[in-house]
Amino acid sequence: MDQQLRLMAVHAHPDDESSKGAATMARYVAEGVSVLVVTCTGGERGDVLNPRLKNDPAVAANIREIRKAEMEAARQILGVDQAWLGFIDSGLPEGDPPPPLPDGCFALQDVTVAAEPLVRLMREFRPHVVTTYDENGGYPHPDHVQCHRVSVEAFDTAGDPDRYPDAGEAWQPLKLYYNQSFTKARVIAMHEALLARGLESPYAGWIENWGDHPERKITTRVPCGDYFETRDRALLAHATQIDPDGPWFSVPLEIQREVWPTEDYELARSLVDTTLPEDDLFAGVSETVVV
Repeated sequence: MDQQLRLMAVHAHPDDESSKGAATMARYVAEGVSVLVVTCTGGERGDVLNPRLKNDPAVAANIREIRKAEMEAARQILGVDQAWLGFIDSGLPEGDPPPPLPDGCFALQDVTVAAEPLVRLMREFRPHVVTTYDENGGYPHPDHVQCHRVSVEAFDTAGDPDRYPDAGEAWQPLKLYYNQSFTKARVIAMHEALLARGLESPYAGWIENWGDHPERKITTRVPCGDYFETRDRALLAHATQIDPDGPWFSVPLEIQREVWPTEDYELARSLVDTTLPEDDLFAGVSETVVV
C-alpha cells in the first residue's frame, strides 16, 4: 500500500473535537497524517456557556451559524479537515423524569439510517483509524450515545460491499478507539499536583461526586503535551461554549505536561496485530502502509 496515514475523529457537536483528542490530532497533523473531523450535528440546541455572550440576543438568534464559524476557526487552528453529517442537535433533556427528545433530532434517528452518511465519508476518506465515544457517550448526552452507535455501525459495515451499496466503494478501517481523556486517575493527578504547589484546584467537587462508576480500560496513551497550547486555542475558538476564565484553563500547561502529558484512548476494535499498552493510534497500522 502506498497511502498516507489517515485518521477520522467522529464527534457529536462542534467543540467536542477540541475538548477530546485535539492535541493528538494536532500532533498527527504535524507528522504528516491526514485528519478528518466528522461532526454529527450543528450544535443548535447547545447552551451558551460563556458568560460574556450568554445574554446576547444576537448570539441566541444566530447560534447555528455562529457555531459553524467557530468550528471553521478551530479546524484551521488544528490543521484538520472537517465534514458535517447534517443532523439536528438533540439538546440535553433536564428534569425528573426528563422530557422527550425533540422530533427529528439526531438521537431519535434509526441507527442504520444515520450511519449511511458516515459510511459514505469513511469510504471516501478511507481512514486507517477511527476515534469516537464509548457506549456511554463519555457522558450520557443523547447525541454522544448516538454518535457511538452510528460510529460503530459505520466502522463495522464500511468494508462490506453488501451493506450500504449506494454509499461508495467498500473500505475497512483497521482500528477503532474510544476517547478516554477524562479519567478519575487523571483528574486526581491534576488535583493533587495543584494542591502540592499551593494552587487552587477546580477538581475537588468532581472527585467528591465521582461515585462508583467503573473505570474504563486505557490501552493507548498518546504523548502530545507539545500540542496542549494548540488544543486550548482550538477550544477557545468555540467562544459560545467555553468560559475563558473557567476551569478548563485553570491548570497551567507546564503542570499538565509534567503530570499527564498524554491523551488517552481505549482500543475497541483492531484488525491488525498490536501490543498493549500502546503509545500510538497507528501501532500495527504503520507497518501496513508505506508513506
